Amino acid sequence: MSTRQCQAVYSIRMVTHHPETQSFDLTVDGQHCYVRYVMNGPVMALTSTQVPAAVGGRGIAAELVKAALDYASAQQLKIQPVCSYVVTYLQRHPEYQTLVAAH
Repeated sequence: MSTRQCQAVYSIRMVTHHPETQSFDLTVDGQHCYVRYVMNGPVMALTSTQVPAAVGGRGIAAELVKAALDYASAQQLKIQPVCSYVVTYLQRHPEYQTLVAAH
């Protein structure tokens, strides 16, 4: 009987929160990627998501948005999805719907 070993290689990327610039940032292959927000009291308005085309299609935007939403949840903040990508992410991940601020 032969035994096969499977080895998976995972790239662990570290999203960094920068409250002073109101952004969650990540650098991938030298490319700066980010989610920007604006605070309005206890509501975090997620205003833009930027991932350069050179590193697109790798799930980077999703990682950034997830980090922002997890932060909002941990800080007991509500969110306002202004960025169209964030709106789409929330549609795909209904578990975060409770974070959305009432209109």
